Amino acid sequence: MPLEPQIIRRFADACGRQAILTDQGECWAYGYDNSRQHACPDLVVLPHRPGQIQECVQICRQFSVPLTTRGRGTNTTGATVPIHSGVILSTERMDRIIETDPPNRSMRTEPGVLNSAVQERAAEDGLFWPPDPSSSDFCTVGGNLACNAAGPRAIKYGTCRENTLELRAVTGTGELIRTGNATTKGVVGFDLTRLLIGSEGSLAIITEARLKLSPVAERTDTIRASYQDTKSALDAVVNILSQNITPCALEFIDEGSLNLIRNQKSMDLDTSTKAMLIIEIDGLEETVYANVEAVLRFANNTGCIDLRNASEPRLKKELWLARKVLSQALRTFAPNKINEDVVVPVSQLPALLSGLESLSKKSSIPIFCFGHAGNGNLHINLLYDKSNIEEATSARNCLVKVFDLVLSLNGTLSGEHGVGIAKRNWISREIEPGTLDLMVKIKRLFDPDNILNPGKTLPDTVSAD
Repeated sequence: MPLEPQIIRRFADACGRQAILTDQGECWAYGYDNSRQHACPDLVVLPHRPGQIQECVQICRQFSVPLTTRGRGTNTTGATVPIHSGVILSTERMDRIIETDPPNRSMRTEPGVLNSAVQERAAEDGLFWPPDPSSSDFCTVGGNLACNAAGPRAIKYGTCRENTLELRAVTGTGELIRTGNATTKGVVGFDLTRLLIGSEGSLAIITEARLKLSPVAERTDTIRASYQDTKSALDAVVNILSQNITPCALEFIDEGSLNLIRNQKSMDLDTSTKAMLIIEIDGLEETVYANVEAVLRFANNTGCIDLRNASEPRLKKELWLARKVLSQALRTFAPNKINEDVVVPVSQLPALLSGLESLSKKSSIPIFCFGHAGNGNLHINLLYDKSNIEEATSARNCLVKVFDLVLSLNGTLSGEHGVGIAKRNWISREIEPGTLDLMVKIKRLFDPDNILNPGKTLPDTVSAD
């Protein structure tokens, strides 16, 4: 049912008339994300201050109105789609960098600040924030924290959880809480900061974050390694990671994905190349030189075709651009795709890729893979045409077998995209009943009326009664 006029007036009183959208055409744009799922909210609110968010939560709680928080909607799991209608709370107007603290390598921001804006401001002080998802030009800090987004640099610098010191957030009761502290060490109380990060707005709405920054490396070298087959590339990954060197990025691209970027002249790929690694080494000038020489030796196995150190800035940019646009490029291959970001132990990557190749052949569904091999985190793309009923059914059945394969290899169903709608009903395959039951109880403590992003993250079948 649409919201009653008196409820809408309450939101207008809380945030100001200019901070709410009621026209269906305007609200429509806030009902989707990059999962391409959609549901139109009844109302959109665009608060400027934490106190306004508190009031919005209290109104929703009083009238049992679902409240879904969103940044810029770049997530791929439907986590910001208001499947129960209600209110969308967009943090886009909370876009201030509140404080930079170079001596302590930290920065305080509101949730609506773009990842790229954080990087630009931090760079002025010779610093950066390690999380760097491919959507960094468009995604927000709040969205990054909600999904624990990471990107290529996570292998060396960690995810959002390792790079966030402190949060302020509003719970489902409307209470403003502070978690963590300004220091890099501290064990007073439970680690609620890490709990909120990755909870997809189902426990609380983040209103401020103190980010942990890292110094920009003196030198960064990028290596492009080409291989005659997938096994050779993955053997190189395992070999590199078994040494006393930690790359700041170690990306894998399979043959199908490479075919989508072969037309770029800057890539200049040998026709026999069936797999490629992008390896980045950073640090002090003298250590980078030595580490690059070592990595070149470790990567040069019997299946290696070509090794190039793309030290020139232009070549680095072109190489990473080719990697970043892959997800969108896949949409030119088939009308529809299922995009998953599974993780397995690095040593199990060869078994994962071998299993996926077999599943692709049996189901006649093309499967393209690329991603963060250094973490065992690959983006698996099943390509199909949903207008073809037989093909769509085959893709869905294939996905079940993909998930079974990942779990059989002691893996996890999501590394950084989150759960949202897309994986919610698969969670019980990975998490044991007792643990799920505890998660439901935690959700009820933070959000006793289940108004925050309902229908996401945890399966409906779980009960804490």
